[in-house]
Amino acid sequence: MITIRSLDARLVRVPLTRPWAADVTSVGVIATHVVRSDGAQGWGLSWTPQIGAEAVLALLQHDIPRFAVGGPGEPGEGWLPAWRHLHEAGGGGLTTIALAGLDLALWDAACRSDGSSLTGFLRAPRTRARAYGSGVNLHYSADELVAQAQRWVAAGFDAVKVKVGKPDVAEDLDRLRAVREVLGPDRALMIDANQRWELDRATDSLEVLAEVTPAWIEEPLRADDLYGHTELARRLTSSSGIPIALGENLHTVYRFDEFLRAGAVQIVQPNVVRVGGITPFLGIAAIAAEYGAALHPHLLPELSGQLALSLRPVPGVAEPMVEDVEDAGFGALGALADPSPVSISDGALTEVPHVGLGIRFS
Repeated sequence: MITIRSLDARLVRVPLTRPWAADVTSVGVIATHVVRSDGAQGWGLSWTPQIGAEAVLALLQHDIPRFAVGGPGEPGEGWLPAWRHLHEAGGGGLTTIALAGLDLALWDAACRSDGSSLTGFLRAPRTRARAYGSGVNLHYSADELVAQAQRWVAAGFDAVKVKVGKPDVAEDLDRLRAVREVLGPDRALMIDANQRWELDRATDSLEVLAEVTPAWIEEPLRADDLYGHTELARRLTSSSGIPIALGENLHTVYRFDEFLRAGAVQIVQPNVVRVGGITPFLGIAAIAAEYGAALHPHLLPELSGQLALSLRPVPGVAEPMVEDVEDAGFGALGALADPSPVSISDGALTEVPHVGLGIRFS
């Protein structure tokens, strides 16, 4: 049996070209390196924009290697036992973010040992994935937001996402009207409230914002508010029909299943790192397919893009889209030791030839 010989981790701070807020000028990456008993090596990552990077690093330097070294070295085999071991420190959040560092490195080692990329290893059914322009832009002035929308259109995106949640919904509407004017009627406009509303506020705001025909409303309520999202979905079904999207702040297969089973969400957006890596991500994708829900991975296009290419088509369900936050890709930020494993052009993501995950940090 192939086992894990060693696991190492280090913290890398990656400066952002466009700060996401006054106090968010960089993102934290915990770069991981695993060596298997057969000599194969793999590189992975954990990621947290601002909070908890040192705590994740501690888990990857202490609790996780103490448990995992000597255990299964094939991807997926040891994930559930490791999660159960860490559960005392929390079923999700820091624990699953940290587990991603090990899981991704093991997938990278398996692909490298096979001489293939992740898409080759998973026998990806597509070579292109639709991408959408995204940004952390609630703090932008109206002119800055319009200029960003113009850049997205010039870059060939046919779908974009804008933050909402101003104190007065009338200001949100004015900003979205200006963006819609840039986009025209045929490009998709998604909106993201980042958990800023309560149930009644969300209901009232979406009645107003329906004017710009949003393709979805993302995280309208506190991310773990199952009852609230279920009730909001019921209200929206009988009014505007705007679908609810969420998932970047759900951390386990079990939570995704609960939200889908309750009808609280129509579009799921797992973040491959926050859920614990590729192993649970594929489990979430299988559950979403059972419920007929679309899946669009959250952030990290260098990795999410490869997964979007690899997911099996589901009849009657939209194919996965990749989120491209302006000037925030690891390749664009100069954080990678090798060329980026993906390229986004004319609103579509394609793969650049590479082996493994193709993500090693300089």
